Amino acid sequence: MKLLLLEDDELTRMHVLRTLVAAGHVVDACGTGEAAHALATTNEYAVLILDRMVPGIDGLSLLKQLRSAGVATPAIMLTAMDGISDRVEGLEGGADDYLVKPFAATELVARVAALARRSPTVEPLTVLRVGSLELDLLKRAVTRDGRRIELQAQEMKLLEYLMRHTGEVVTRTMMLENIWSFHFDPQTNLIESHMSRLRAKIDRGFDGNLIQTVRGAGYRIEEPAA
Repeated sequence: MKLLLLEDDELTRMHVLRTLVAAGHVVDACGTGEAAHALATTNEYAVLILDRMVPGIDGLSLLKQLRSAGVATPAIMLTAMDGISDRVEGLEGGADDYLVKPFAATELVARVAALARRSPTVEPLTVLRVGSLELDLLKRAVTRDGRRIELQAQEMKLLEYLMRHTGEVVTRTMMLENIWSFHFDPQTNLIESHMSRLRAKIDRGFDGNLIQTVRGAGYRIEEPAA
């Protein structure tokens, strides 16, 4: 599933992010309410995971704004505020679940799964497509023009992340944090080496390149213009 995680504490964010990614989820993670608002209103997520106490737009105010804007995505609120009135306020503000800090990341994973199961609005997306490129998430199979393409595990995750952001610029930092759960290291060539191999497998021998380099920004996958 594709999830949005808002958590301003970097260590907690990276810990939760690693756990969610290890559970097979694709996660967009950010540390401010403003960034979360931009992501939640331009992307489709299965579940929103929102820290309540963050600088700027706090998690509860953000959720109220999203609900007012018609965003019905199930949401779980993370907070150190454990009073009954705090929980009631969170639930009345639009949260579907409420998890008090400190919490076990594995419990969060279980609650996210439970929220997704009971949501009538969430239909699991099992096949991603960009032009003639198809990624079957259940079979872990990639084809283009009907030809099977064999990918290694990290290449598969990288392709899935790109395809879930079709048409968007995906930065190196986004890939490092959401696929490898690394802090950004400007010296690493990890992304370039994986992208080079992935592009060779996805585009070489086919008409038109699906994966493009956005100079100075990152990468984008989309169907070539006719």
